[in-house]
Amino acid sequence: MIPAVIDIEASGFGPDSYPIEVGVVMPDGSRHCYLVRPEPEWTFWSRQAERVHGIPRQRLLQRGHSVTEVARLLNRLLADSTVYSDAWGHDLSWIGKLYDAAGVRQLFRLESLRRLLTEEQAARWHPTKEAVLRQTRLERHRASADAMILQLTWKRISLPAAAGAATPQQP
Repeated sequence: MIPAVIDIEASGFGPDSYPIEVGVVMPDGSRHCYLVRPEPEWTFWSRQAERVHGIPRQRLLQRGHSVTEVARLLNRLLADSTVYSDAWGHDLSWIGKLYDAAGVRQLFRLESLRRLLTEEQAARWHPTKEAVLRQTRLERHRASADAMILQLTWKRISLPAAAGAATPQQP
């Protein structure tokens, strides 16, 4: 079974950071991405993080979805399932912050993608991911593209028939 994969871009790192973009790739390859409008008390902003993800805070304020809307959309999409992340510690914190601010109960589980890999697969992860990046030319550090890269890397390592397939499906 192909895992659903999530990736979160944030305002920076540390206890005052918060989620600004959430991307999910479902087992069927469909991509979902949501910009998150910061809550009024979410004021921390790292210019260095902005240079990496390329999302200005002003865009979030103008075009982002409310935390409640994003929480509900994620619950509808992922209810009663497990979604996997390559940065579990950070993503768990940011998802928790999103759901706490929304006052909505999270209806899915978040697990480390590493839990799905054998030691041999884990040893092949980084070179395989680099090959997927070269072949797909997906934009890095945007949430749904990063989630797609992770899922394609998992497929290449875990599914023998997928070894040559690294072409992402369009949303």
